[in-house]
Amino acid sequence: MRHTVRAALLAAVLVLAGCSGGDDGTTSSSDRSGPQHRWRPQPGLAWQWQLDGRVDPSVDVPVYDIDGFENTAADVARLHRDGRKVVCYVNVGAWEDFRPDKNAFPRSVLGKRNGWAGERWLDIRKISVLRPLMERRFDMCRDKGFDAVEPDLVEGYGNATGFPLTARDQLRYNRMIARIAHERGMSVGLKNDLAQIPQLLADFDFAVNEECAQYGECARLTPFIAAGKAVFHVEYAEPTSSFCAESRRLRLSSMRKKLELGVWRKPC
Repeated sequence: MRHTVRAALLAAVLVLAGCSGGDDGTTSSSDRSGPQHRWRPQPGLAWQWQLDGRVDPSVDVPVYDIDGFENTAADVARLHRDGRKVVCYVNVGAWEDFRPDKNAFPRSVLGKRNGWAGERWLDIRKISVLRPLMERRFDMCRDKGFDAVEPDLVEGYGNATGFPLTARDQLRYNRMIARIAHERGMSVGLKNDLAQIPQLLADFDFAVNEECAQYGECARLTPFIAAGKAVFHVEYAEPTSSFCAESRRLRLSSMRKKLELGVWRKPC
């Protein structure tokens, strides 16, 4: 289980989120979005999010989001035989000391610890270093048969990473991540990063969000819904009675989960 360390964004950072550029990678990648047959999840789809261990296929929902390293091609094929689409969870914003490719990351790109055991923020400005590493991870997802990718920790610029990251840096990196997925025929979700939704909506095929109800932010995800793109949403602390009515109104795919992201779920 790995999910974004929440941090309040300064007003100046929010202004920078609107920056766009030309040849530095900050332009939209929608014109390079890959094969037209890739999966495009629609609003309202039920889902299961299990990052703790190998997947338990017993939950009867059409979408599973599972750890790309901890599950095999056979696990993905089993879910496909049951008629499910399968999303590959991959951490793209932090180094993890428990992953098999941990030694491929040079020390120069490792920043501060992010609050999760064994993890350190990555210097997302180092595109030439990180791109081949992320390409290999996305190759793994593709080769295992995943339909989509959930890239985690894509809002480092709003956190104390140890690097002077800007909103512009984040836009460039996130668009690179989206292109890597699309080039491999997989769809890709924007994880949290609410401030940059207006700039990144065209680049991502769906959204994944944690705790928008707790923080009163769910309405900020409506551009995805208006574009016909699913928003897969979880709450950890809020009871379903406090957010499900609003989730249904907004057409979010919402459920309550425990922080360890095991099998248990309580959907709206």
